[in-house]
Amino acid sequence: MKVSARNVFRGTVAATHPGTVNAEVDIDLGGGDHLVAVVTMASLDDLGLAVGSEVIALVKAPWVIVLTDTSGVKLSARNNLVGTVKSVEIGAVNAEVAIALPGGTEVMAVITRDAVKELGLKPGVPATAVIKASHVVLGVPA
Repeated sequence: MKVSARNVFRGTVAATHPGTVNAEVDIDLGGGDHLVAVVTMASLDDLGLAVGSEVIALVKAPWVIVLTDTSGVKLSARNNLVGTVKSVEIGAVNAEVAIALPGGTEVMAVITRDAVKELGLKPGVPATAVIKASHVVLGVPA
């Protein structure tokens, strides 16, 4: 599978929480890293998502918000992935930031050059990748 999304996570379904219209899917990425997705009940059934099943989660890098200070901040986003900046690649307008999570998962974010400067992002700086559960697209191996 070739896709344009910078974040392609492979994992297993750890839990599902079905609702009337949507379901929340908790994905174990290994090493203690987890990701939460919200999908329709139809997608849950069509993809056969159940505890233990393999799943692929896609997240476009521009959908990832980067924070360096979360003290006193409560967010509605389900995914607040705490890690450390691994690398920063500066472009003409934007920058690509890689955040390494404790379990070995790497999250890529595309943010502005100004944001990199304002946040003081460089390798070794603690950072949080914030991803809305509705921005996580799920697929299953064919």
